[in-house]
Amino acid sequence: MRQVTAKPKALTNAPFHYCPGCTHGIIHRLLAETLDEFGLTENAIGIASVGCSVFAYDYFNCDMQQAAHGRAPAVATGIKRVRPQNFVFTYQGDGDLGSIGIGETIHAANRGENITIIFVNNAVYGMTGGQMAPTTLLGQKSSTTPTGRSIGEHGYPLPVSELLQALPGAAYVARTTVTSPSQIRITKRALAQAFQAQIQGRGLGLVEILSTCPVNWHMDPVEALTFINEEMVAQFPLGVFKDFDEEVARDGK
Repeated sequence: MRQVTAKPKALTNAPFHYCPGCTHGIIHRLLAETLDEFGLTENAIGIASVGCSVFAYDYFNCDMQQAAHGRAPAVATGIKRVRPQNFVFTYQGDGDLGSIGIGETIHAANRGENITIIFVNNAVYGMTGGQMAPTTLLGQKSSTTPTGRSIGEHGYPLPVSELLQALPGAAYVARTTVTSPSQIRITKRALAQAFQAQIQGRGLGLVEILSTCPVNWHMDPVEALTFINEEMVAQFPLGVFKDFDEEVARDGK
């Protein structure tokens, strides 16, 4: 019998700790597959953020570094500048990247740091009890917005990808989901292109992935997938916001 799939070599044998229906596990596998396919597992250095992804260093078969809350892009910048021969990536949630870490994210992109950011957006602080995050939707209830997020009190959801695509140092910016097989394939292609941005020295690459949090959303896994497709995508449209290949084609370089 011909084997058509297997666990990626870039993943350890540690069982995932994520809640049932959480799509962190799917994203981990896609990232690991991409590391394997590019032959980067032995050369990669990952930065684990603070949040549900904090234990990423248990799951990836590459060198991993823990960063303080929100500081993963700054840590990645330091590592990449000291070890430019290594492939350096961060794995961050929306609370980590979009709130306390938004300054590090914007300035790393503006400087064109040659790193790759995997940004998992589930619209809440998942690890600490489901508080409102910068990406919480208008009207969405959380443990700190029991009547729903309002513009007057809390402002608008933060469109991270749209912000970064305007910065000249950002080489590749895309937003995807993993809610269906077709969307999983799209996310895999986006990860590969973000990897290429770093490999080719183009600048910062970021892939924002809309992800589920069934426990804090008080939904079952199927309802959570539907919420992404019907509610989150309306606020955070999917697509490629910036691609260095398109920049090259337009500029003729």
